[in-house]
Amino acid sequence: MKKNYKKLTCLLILAVFIAFSVPITASADTGPKPSVVINFENLGDTICYATLLSKSPSTGPASAWDGDEDHIYLYNLSRDIWQAFQDYEDSDGFYFLQNGWQINETKKLAWTYYPPNVFKILLYFPETQTYAISNICERYAFDTYYKVDMQEFTIGSADYDNNLSNDDRISAQKAYEWKTEIISLIARIIITLAIEMAVALLFGFRNKKQLRLLIIVNSLTQVILNVLLNVLGLHVFKVSAIAIHFKAVYLILELLVFAIEAVIYSIFMKKVTDKPKPTYFYVLYALISNALSFFIGLIIAIFIPAIF
Repeated sequence: MKKNYKKLTCLLILAVFIAFSVPITASADTGPKPSVVINFENLGDTICYATLLSKSPSTGPASAWDGDEDHIYLYNLSRDIWQAFQDYEDSDGFYFLQNGWQINETKKLAWTYYPPNVFKILLYFPETQTYAISNICERYAFDTYYKVDMQEFTIGSADYDNNLSNDDRISAQKAYEWKTEIISLIARIIITLAIEMAVALLFGFRNKKQLRLLIIVNSLTQVILNVLLNVLGLHVFKVSAIAIHFKAVYLILELLVFAIEAVIYSIFMKKVTDKPKPTYFYVLYALISNALSFFIGLIIAIFIPAIF
């Protein structure tokens, strides 16, 4: 028994160590974040750049240029492409936030760090120095997906004209990628289960009923966590007036998951155990397993952000 408590103490220390060993800058940028992904169908190989024009002059670290040369942020763009986007004047007053991507090879624009809530898709073809603009779009889910079919679009047919810049030259359609999101959710559940099962074995949870309970509860709480993240991402955090850091809310939701699991384990684990432990023992398990999965998840998100 003493050996087990030593192991548990080491696990708790490890959780704390992981929390402080993750670089502050990386820690601040990890965890789930809303995203906007635009997939382009039937887009040829002609060099093409894309950006999202925002209804607001800033979102996260991205912002419209204020005219100060020291505040030019090229991000993924060269200076000449940046200048082309900067020169574009949208008749609805949407802002270029100094961020963009070359999309003719990937056929995709992925803004995965604080994307605009209301936006237009702007394309630029440097070989013909022409633009194409989309209809007004908005985030409709935590991870928002649109598709643009370029089948009917002819490069060079959309010469820039400020008076016509609001015309729908390309049409963006909502296209939520259920398969991608489900695969990501399954991957997160598997990672969480692997971590929490390892901790469970150290706590002495080994019979089938105990392990079955842990698997069911963890799977359900992960689904609840992800549903809440999507609901909040859609209905709350798209309101710019709510100045709440999403990572803090993610932590609050993780604490909610811990509380739910602690209550369930304290009640039902005793019923599937021959020699029930004191309530604090099950609460301690829920605390350590969730702390480890949370902080290890932060580390994994740095290297494999696609599943978080």
